[in-house]
Amino acid sequence: MARRFYVPQFRLVLFCIGTAGTLTVLTGYYPEKDSFQKAFTRINREVSEHSRAYETLVDASNLVGHRLTGSANGTRAETYAFDLLSSYGYGAKDVRYQPFEVEAWMRDTVTLSIVPEKSDNFRDVPVVALAHSPTEAHIKGEILDIGNGLEGDFAALRDKIKGKVALVNIGLAAPVKGARNLHRSEKTALAIQYGASGVIMVNLVPGNVLLTGTASVTGQLIPIPSVCISLESGEALRSWMQEEHGRLQAMIDMTNTSRKIRARNVIATLKGSTYPDEKIIVGGHLDSWDLATGAIDNGIGSFAVMDIARTFKALKLKPKRTVEFVLFMGEEQGLLGSKALVDKLKKTGQIDQVRYMLNLDMTNDPTGLNAFGHSAMLPFLTAIGETMKEVEPAFANDMRNQAGLHSDHQPFMLQGVPVVGMNGHLDKEVLDCYHANCDRINLVNAGQLKNTVRYSTMLLYALASADAIPAKRQNDTQTRDYLVTQGLRTPLQIANEWRWKE
Repeated sequence: MARRFYVPQFRLVLFCIGTAGTLTVLTGYYPEKDSFQKAFTRINREVSEHSRAYETLVDASNLVGHRLTGSANGTRAETYAFDLLSSYGYGAKDVRYQPFEVEAWMRDTVTLSIVPEKSDNFRDVPVVALAHSPTEAHIKGEILDIGNGLEGDFAALRDKIKGKVALVNIGLAAPVKGARNLHRSEKTALAIQYGASGVIMVNLVPGNVLLTGTASVTGQLIPIPSVCISLESGEALRSWMQEEHGRLQAMIDMTNTSRKIRARNVIATLKGSTYPDEKIIVGGHLDSWDLATGAIDNGIGSFAVMDIARTFKALKLKPKRTVEFVLFMGEEQGLLGSKALVDKLKKTGQIDQVRYMLNLDMTNDPTGLNAFGHSAMLPFLTAIGETMKEVEPAFANDMRNQAGLHSDHQPFMLQGVPVVGMNGHLDKEVLDCYHANCDRINLVNAGQLKNTVRYSTMLLYALASADAIPAKRQNDTQTRDYLVTQGLRTPLQIANEWRWKE
């Protein structure tokens, strides 16, 4: 429980936060409150009256369509973002492309047939290939149901998996006490580790929804095919397995393409007035999968970033730190654009200049802020959130303090750069279309998207203009300990992203 006491002449903020049975007292000064409140009021009015996020997302959905990295549509999306930022007043020296080379995977054909072990009674099942499956695969193997596909599920069947086709749920079919779900790529990595010949993922969303997404933890091709079937197909398959006493064979035939192409992050820069060598990066991935137009994943995040950039220019805001607005490509294929940017920052020595990273990935209608496991930031962020709430009482200032993986903040976080997030929400019917062929503009709530822009702009301005930010970049040991504390070591080890030797 936190208690806050204000001493008006100093605006001293005192927090008592209980963690792991101990009491930690944090103090922080917030001398910028009056100036922030004025800036937040202007931001609130500007975005409420003139936001272009929804209109430009509608326009791009119609003109560009999906935004798959490596496709012609992906190139058009990069150009669209560049031109839009230029139209908002970012000149030739302020907006640029950051090219990088990427292995671009694209689907071609895939079939899944199920047949009893001693029969030719085939049943074809509707299926979608998961990204980074082999360019060609023709396999036949006995199906082994591994349930939720968590580490313990695989370990319990370790002696039976080799050569089998693993059947696993994408989500958790039932709550597992003390366990967090794994990403589909991590479940595929476990299947490969235990010698499976293929993977069938069961989407748990009703309505015959087929889901796509990468099955690779590295963004490189995997050695076995990984596919997705619907909830209804999964239920029918498991029922048939019971009838046949589990002795069913799966035949997966697929062809895909994979080739080296050049993609481009799009970056607009607003130079800081006082600390120009310190950077706050706000980003969102522009790319999407190709089954629909990616309006939610991640149109609402990337077009919010561009409207935040518009707002800074429209109000002629002059942050003390440099702000970089980044539209990442290649996120869906393995965080490729953000990894490329972090690699470049490391090579040039500029990674130390990045003070904070704010990532908007499917962020919608925020109700609070997330300190991402940096407890030293809680007083600062809570105070900022309260000022936001004073300007807009609808903002709940719901604070959280938990880190996560699998978006463009991850490469920054692994290099010790502090990350901050926005706590939002999406309705279930919207989330059900995640990575599916129903992720279209009709899912987007214009008012909620406007809220994302309003509150994210306020937070970004505060990070960029505060005289002092409590958290700073961690060294290698601190980064390791932080990731362990946040419970991220195991998924990073599965993904071969854990660089520390125990």
